[in-house]
Amino acid sequence: MWRASYRRMLGAMSETTSVKQQTTGAYFGQAVASFGIAMAAVTLGIYFLDADAWVRAFLAIGVLYLVTSCFTLAKVIRDRQEAGQLVSRVDQARLEKILAEHDPFQKL
Repeated sequence: MWRASYRRMLGAMSETTSVKQQTTGAYFGQAVASFGIAMAAVTLGIYFLDADAWVRAFLAIGVLYLVTSCFTLAKVIRDRQEAGQLVSRVDQARLEKILAEHDPFQKL
């Protein structure tokens, strides 16, 4: 009798809904537009810069390197966060399994 209620309680604890972190379409559109405007502004700034061609080319390569580095950094941060969430879920599942199998009235 007590086991059934104990398992129901554990079952209710394990039914926690995971929060999906999903952005809205407007937020996504704003991020894309902001990136596009920033890249266009830097590109125009470098193009109309009063300097030799090799200086403008050097700045353009530097900007491209900076952009690719930012994308890589964002991906690495996201991957580490997702890995941390996965480890947390596995640990939570192990704990719930141990609690479900534990009989507090069993003699050792």
